[in-house]
Amino acid sequence: MEPGNPDIPFNKKLFGDDFTWGISAAAFQTEGACAADGTGASIWDVFSAKKGKILNGDKPDIACDFYHRYRDDIDLVKQLNIPNFRFSISWTRILPDGTGAINRAGIDHYNRVIDHCIKNGIEPWVTLYHWDLPHVLELKGGWTNRDIVSWFTEYVEICAKAFGDRVKHWMVMNEPAVFTGAGYFLGIHAPGRTGLKNFLPAAHHAVLSMTAGARTLRRLSPDAQIGTTFSCSYIEPYSERPRDVAAANRADAFINRLFIEPVLGLGYPVQDVPALKKIEKYIQPGDAENMAFDFDFIGIQNYTREIVRYSLFTPYVSASLVKAEERKVPLTAMGWEVYPPAIYHMIKKFDAYPQIKKIYITENGAAFPDEIKDGKVHDPERAGYLRSYLQQVLKAKNEGCRVGGYFVWTLTDNFEWAEGYRPRFGLIYVDFSTQQRIIKSSGRWYAEFLKD
Repeated sequence: MEPGNPDIPFNKKLFGDDFTWGISAAAFQTEGACAADGTGASIWDVFSAKKGKILNGDKPDIACDFYHRYRDDIDLVKQLNIPNFRFSISWTRILPDGTGAINRAGIDHYNRVIDHCIKNGIEPWVTLYHWDLPHVLELKGGWTNRDIVSWFTEYVEICAKAFGDRVKHWMVMNEPAVFTGAGYFLGIHAPGRTGLKNFLPAAHHAVLSMTAGARTLRRLSPDAQIGTTFSCSYIEPYSERPRDVAAANRADAFINRLFIEPVLGLGYPVQDVPALKKIEKYIQPGDAENMAFDFDFIGIQNYTREIVRYSLFTPYVSASLVKAEERKVPLTAMGWEVYPPAIYHMIKKFDAYPQIKKIYITENGAAFPDEIKDGKVHDPERAGYLRSYLQQVLKAKNEGCRVGGYFVWTLTDNFEWAEGYRPRFGLIYVDFSTQQRIIKSSGRWYAEFLKD
């Protein structure tokens, strides 16, 4: 029986022949081999080594061992009938010191990964920055140091020259709102900094780096499709009271609009979040023009919605989230609400920007407490989640939204940042003590869905 509502016919043909289907992963979450072959330390290597930062004290040293097992895992991508594989390149494998001397072993490794994808008829979609900043650059200020624009551009140029003959789809960054917000404002992700004094320069320099990297790719790979990805959550007010509605608007500006609008040439949404006006002290002459880039596509990454109410005691935004568990709604293992219409609303929201040419869902998926029984992993909740969210994607597409593809998060269970190995998002189960892979029933559902 198909997950979701089996009475409704549902298959990939409904999306059209030109719709892109894929799976997403990230280097630091899967590769392990953190110091192999000349690799430098990243901020996540250092952060993960600190006591109390990662749930259960989990370590990323081995993760899924994708660094050594990439051939087998890419073979599994093919087995699941997935034609596009989105993965990231580790900055510290290419430039162990962040800048300067190139690590040839790192270049060779990603050449092998890309070549094995192509050999198997799988299109590589490469993310250049998925949060693993070289630690040596963090010691110089990391994203708070304006020099990072040139550091990042150097890294992008090396990758474009090394891999651009085969990589035709690039994503410059993954979720700048998360790596700056969680890493430089809340301190719950690497490098663990807090406060507006760190967040605002990091946010501005991330925007400048994102567009500088994109211009570098355009110059060196003029025929490539160049995009970047943004996290987003559908925001609704707790009530129709004006204070709750205004709080939800501020949260939306902070969570969903802060990074997309400047790259579209619209500037920062300072009118909706007055605290953001302090970012102006970091804006130098020429920045307004350099913050914008004409991307070929935008990746949006949605998992849930958030309910927001007014909160006098929450600094800067005077808004707080009403936790999903308090609302007695269906939850994933991350404590996120299962709310399929969220992805429809976010597609509609981003589609309303006329500057956006095409939208891809570059991440969507769910963590559930999977278990092995009789050598199998049966996870109907995940397959039902994917189907119900895909139905909402199709609804938006049928209404004329410029949504052109969908990538599941993720291929294998992996190192889920500060949550360690507890949340399992993969279509493939990983026994982290043995590295055994087991395709879950959700993976088999997706493979059947994608079968020609």
